[in-house]
Amino acid sequence: MSEGGEDCRIDVWLWRARFFKTRSLASRFVEAGRIRLTRQGRETHIGKPSHALKAGDQLVFAVGGRVIAVKVCAFGARRGPPPEARDLYAPLQDAMGKRQEISQGPDAQQR
Repeated sequence: MSEGGEDCRIDVWLWRARFFKTRSLASRFVEAGRIRLTRQGRETHIGKPSHALKAGDQLVFAVGGRVIAVKVCAFGARRGPPPEARDLYAPLQDAMGKRQEISQGPDAQQR
């Protein structure tokens, strides 16, 4: 479960990456089946907090009215400060572009 490890529990990773304030909140979110995982082109929904993430996995989930799409880059050894947490993932550009189109409304593409 350290930085050099090959995998990490999803609830631990979500907490370390600072998407959730506590690990128990992350666990409940995962148990609710609200996270979509894409690994090697296969998309699945995760329902167990003990599910192992691997570097390169892609996650899509909604928190606080925002759709978050990220690629897992590292696992970290602790829940560090925000700059350290941002090193654990990379935003997916496709999802960001889609979110911008949606937020600008349907007539934004006509301009």
